[in-house]
Amino acid sequence: MTASVEDVANKFFDYVIVGGGTAGLTLAARLSEDPSKTVLVLEGGGANVQDPNILRPASFGAHFGNEQYCFDYQSIEQAHLSDRKIDLQRGKGLGGSSAINFLCWTKPSVKDIDDFERLGNPGWNWDNYESFIARSEGFVDPPEEIKKKFKLDVDNWKIGRDGPINLSFPGKIEEAELKIQETFLNSGLSLAPKPLSGDPKGVFFIPNTYDPKTHTRSYSTTAFYLPNKDRANLTVLVNAPARRVLTEQAGNGRMSAVGVEFEHANRVYVVNVASEVILSAGSLQSPHILELSGIGRKEILERINVQTKIELPGVGENVQEHMLVGISWELKDDIAWDTLDLLRDPAVAEKHLELHATGEGLYTTGIIGFAFTTLDQYSPEAGNIYQSMKDKIAQMDPKTSPAGLLEQYRIQLERFEPGAGSPGCEFISLPVFLSGPNPPVPGKRYASILVATNHTFSRGTIHSVSEDPAKNPHYDPHYFEQGVDLDIHTEMTKYARKLAEITPFKDMIAKEANPGPEVQTDEQLREWIKSTVLSTWHTAGSCSMLPLEKNGVVDPTLKVYGTNNLRVVDLSVVPLHIGAHPQATVYAIAEQAADIIKGKFTA
Repeated sequence: MTASVEDVANKFFDYVIVGGGTAGLTLAARLSEDPSKTVLVLEGGGANVQDPNILRPASFGAHFGNEQYCFDYQSIEQAHLSDRKIDLQRGKGLGGSSAINFLCWTKPSVKDIDDFERLGNPGWNWDNYESFIARSEGFVDPPEEIKKKFKLDVDNWKIGRDGPINLSFPGKIEEAELKIQETFLNSGLSLAPKPLSGDPKGVFFIPNTYDPKTHTRSYSTTAFYLPNKDRANLTVLVNAPARRVLTEQAGNGRMSAVGVEFEHANRVYVVNVASEVILSAGSLQSPHILELSGIGRKEILERINVQTKIELPGVGENVQEHMLVGISWELKDDIAWDTLDLLRDPAVAEKHLELHATGEGLYTTGIIGFAFTTLDQYSPEAGNIYQSMKDKIAQMDPKTSPAGLLEQYRIQLERFEPGAGSPGCEFISLPVFLSGPNPPVPGKRYASILVATNHTFSRGTIHSVSEDPAKNPHYDPHYFEQGVDLDIHTEMTKYARKLAEITPFKDMIAKEANPGPEVQTDEQLREWIKSTVLSTWHTAGSCSMLPLEKNGVVDPTLKVYGTNNLRVVDLSVVPLHIGAHPQATVYAIAEQAADIIKGKFTA
């Protein structure tokens, strides 16, 4: 099914794609539609094809810590989180993170995507985004009784129905999900007008990357690799992590990629490139590969003894994260809700494994309940927080601030403007315990609300610390370096806790498990947030698509500045983070990139 190293080493391919994940396999399928072009995918992990541990939904987080499925990266100590290190898990193997994510399919607001174009990238706007993502989407309408019961106005959604990614509502949806949605509405929020069509402000249920026929995960392997694996011009080599891109100076003064050095079975090989190299290794690894290839900040390259081929200061800069904390409540014993907590009992888990084979049971559960909001919808402090950030931005000196950051901050300030902002504050309902530090009580069932901030002001870095490709770079997200991020997260958490005082959720819960009754004051809450906050595993910006003078790494064609034929196609190119889970957006980026590379797209 996949190639041997002998099929690849020292051979020529038109396109070499580094990374067989969400973007990489999408690109490989689209580029190999032209039978005259040869395409190679180098994937650092294994194939993991037809693996039930991947295909089975409702296994949220179960892959973390398992080296067959997951790269367990970690940040360096975070100064504003009492020197905590934060886990940054990523998918390992074909499918990348689409193989281990939580199956959520959300899209940002029109404004968030149009901001790409505002920042200097013609053609990267909502209209094109919606057109390209529709190519991937294969939405399956739920049964009429589900539409009616859960008030799913999907007939008015603008969503693709013929694409290869199966999108549907999961097989098991408890009525309790509707009660939590009603609680959000009773708190003063409204239903989102167009949750997957550019206006997600409000409360809604989302589909998952879920095949309703087989009750299994739909991801880039099932959608883009397996249907096309027998193409004679498509080659995929697994267990082949890339080390660096090999370049030569061309006659026009730019660098041309001529090959990729990779490792396989503890030996180093080279594959030759006839047309282009495309890095789709993700936000954590694409800048690392660029630096090892001699492309990046000169002082970083000198520090790791790598010859500077192209001085490009933006590589590994402008790193942006989504962050979350979990609030959990113990449910009353008489509440009829079979939550995923039951799976902590091995005997119960075994029973539900058997049920899953028939399309029933807890493993057909999904994460569907969401609310995307602006802070001013519920926080009396929203105006003060906005004004304090506005004052801080006004005092920034363009001459000493990082190139382009002031422009980004001004756009972000618009997103937080009371009454006119973009919904970057996110709440997710989960039928399971997911919080800390207090552990769950055996035999009890829980509901959790995840509180996630998506438009954060803090900016981090990702930089190599050694010329050894196997040594991970320093991941330094700079969490809460900008105090406004903690201010926003605190106000959001206060609102989420108050949901327990509103019916019908109020009638379902026995007590709060986390933060717990001992956390009362704002200062105690801030300390609890700093001690429990997690990454949402949505790192972006490390190879930003921005003008060169604004610390850009790639231009609007996703080509690395100073090169003729090296591109980056993954979440790292996003210049300003979006208010959505990024899975759909990564597919959209890859679809648009494929047309750009083929010469079919003009801005």
